[in-house]
Amino acid sequence: MKKETPFSYGGQAVMSGVMIRGRNSMALAVRRTDGGIEVSSQPLASLYTGRWRQIPFIRGVIALIESAVLGTRALMHSAQIIAENEDEKITPAMMWLSMALGVVLAVALFFILPLLIIRFFDPFITSSFLSNLLEGVIRIILFIIYLVLIGFMQDIREVFAYHGAEHMSVNAYEVGAPLEVVSVKHYSTAHTRCGTSFLLVVLVLSVLVFALLGRPDIWLSILSRILLIPVIAGLSYELIKFEARYSGNILVHWLLLPGLWLQALTTREPSDSQLEVAIEAMKKALAIDGVAVAVQSVPITPAAP
Repeated sequence: MKKETPFSYGGQAVMSGVMIRGRNSMALAVRRTDGGIEVSSQPLASLYTGRWRQIPFIRGVIALIESAVLGTRALMHSAQIIAENEDEKITPAMMWLSMALGVVLAVALFFILPLLIIRFFDPFITSSFLSNLLEGVIRIILFIIYLVLIGFMQDIREVFAYHGAEHMSVNAYEVGAPLEVVSVKHYSTAHTRCGTSFLLVVLVLSVLVFALLGRPDIWLSILSRILLIPVIAGLSYELIKFEARYSGNILVHWLLLPGLWLQALTTREPSDSQLEVAIEAMKKALAIDGVAVAVQSVPITPAAP
């Protein structure tokens, strides 16, 4: 019998909750306004679980689509739970429109705007490689500024706390620790497979990819920034998986550090209440997959970032 490949669990924070992606389903736990925790699950489409999801480079593009679609569905459901006692309801159309606008704004802010800025100074830059390098530096600076600014918003800070809770739950599970608040709270809020690290890799690799194109006409450059995003995402996904697999290697560990440092901007130390929600989502995903978890107390050894 063929041995089953270990599955890498992960997820994302949503409004007052956490989503965990399992083998064939996603589990969602949300703190209701009455203080209870609502736990639910949804099966995943075959696109996210079939053979295409296993093909190198293609799986990175599918993972990008999956993250956007599942993330929006999870956000939609969590928003409906939070708003169930309010007069104003959040419709699916409103949520999907928000996602579409978010994607457009992200591409405009982090890919088009840096290009336009550096093109203004291109007459003073003799090297196309230097021009692409400076464009990449501007792109990363804008990304960091964006994360810092949204971190001042109270609602976003709460989401970042749930993001930290998600990482702590996954870290605890991956070392076999009991999924209990008293145990999980000792683990790191950073994780090597975090979406924040993935986005940083995307921004860095974009410099190398765009450098190969030189400095074509502005409209061709804008088009390339849009059309090559899936290619860069595919490359970035493979690099993130490689780094996570060999994180014990000292060289790989150093490559991981910038992404782990950046996660300090997108995670917060969660409260026990928030951690409880993340643990329920993790337990639900594991239960659906038929995975046994540790239930007895063991000596607590915090996981390395």
